[in-house]
Amino acid sequence: MWKIGQFGWLLAALLAASLWFYVQRVLVPFQQADAATHGRPRGMLSDLYPRWLGSRELLLHHRDPYADDVTREIQAGYYGRPLDAARAGDPRDEERFAYPVYVAFLLAPTVSLPFPAVRDAFRWLLGMVTAASILLWLRVLRWRPSPNGFAILLLLTLGSYCTVQGIKLQQLSLLVCGVIAASAVFLVSGQLFLAGVLLAVATIKPQLVVLITAWLMLWTLSRWRDRQGFFWGFTLSCGLLAGGGEYILPGWIERFAHAVTAYLDYTDAGSPLEALTTHPIGRLLGILLVLGVAVICWRLRQSPADSRDFSLVVALVLTTTLAVAPMLAPYNQLLLLPAVFLIAQSWKQLWGKSGGSRAACSAAAGFVLWPWMVSLGLMLASLFLAPPTVERAWALPLWSSPAIPIAILGPLAFLFSDSRAFRARPS
Repeated sequence: MWKIGQFGWLLAALLAASLWFYVQRVLVPFQQADAATHGRPRGMLSDLYPRWLGSRELLLHHRDPYADDVTREIQAGYYGRPLDAARAGDPRDEERFAYPVYVAFLLAPTVSLPFPAVRDAFRWLLGMVTAASILLWLRVLRWRPSPNGFAILLLLTLGSYCTVQGIKLQQLSLLVCGVIAASAVFLVSGQLFLAGVLLAVATIKPQLVVLITAWLMLWTLSRWRDRQGFFWGFTLSCGLLAGGGEYILPGWIERFAHAVTAYLDYTDAGSPLEALTTHPIGRLLGILLVLGVAVICWRLRQSPADSRDFSLVVALVLTTTLAVAPMLAPYNQLLLLPAVFLIAQSWKQLWGKSGGSRAACSAAAGFVLWPWMVSLGLMLASLFLAPPTVERAWALPLWSSPAIPIAILGPLAFLFSDSRAFRARPS
């Protein structure tokens, strides 16, 4: 069991506060100064706004949220003015409505409200969903840390860069991560139909659920008689969402595909593996990683939902998603919670296993703790140095971000080596 000193929560609170300090007093001031220097618009910078405005225009005024005129209106609200391709300093992200159209169903209760009120309420909602995600994953993993240990997990999660960035940007990824956690709870509780329904809702961010959906479909088909409820819950819900989207916006799938293609083009999105190597090498490593994970999934496809092997596969698949998907946004890293919790829960076992296991744990801990440690150093440095001097180090806490999902795969691999079902000769 993972044990922390009696006052470990005080250190966790200090680290969480230092991360919030870094974002509020170092990163944001630097970005504001840099934007002013280069004539770059900033505006409200709310990732919720493009989805909210597109949904409002669709539901209230029957306009196509993927259309260029709506995109320009989104840019005017998001950046403060429409982007101008002739201006070299303008951002490349065009902030198109690059979501499935049925995200409008989730945002429908808010489209008649003023956006500032929606934005403020959504920040609180994301904070509560993230806190609830901790409880949900602990239940999935059947881990009951001490009150002190739970306080540490809560403080570090809410004070992590992925959470802070997601809340400040009002990113729907935090909501999707919470929905995935709730779906996992229903799975281990035997409520397979409801688990499928919730995972279908999470497809508003399809890049985050494609691998976990593939794994759960394989798991379902391996024992169809007992597990078919998940299949029907997921497919029927996806059909209703897609069909409802087609009703309110005929031909939305083609428009959505075009918006995604444009997004990948103007953002030049790449996976963490590509960011740490090169695009060709990263793609090859990603393919090999997915194939390796597929072998593990096949060998453990019979695992009951309430087993440790099942939890390990879920954590592995979600971690692999972040390693190979063409996205570098740190706010998606809340998907790493089950993997991090499993490693923390098994820390003593992993540390005593072998030299390789200790090296993998050390590397993962180093990359995960890096943003907090550097942020703490910047907070202390601000007591003696002028703000512009501290702001020059704005990039330091972000250095480890692309490597975090990849580093976490190391300790997970050693946890699989203890699985009897995985080591057993396949029939």
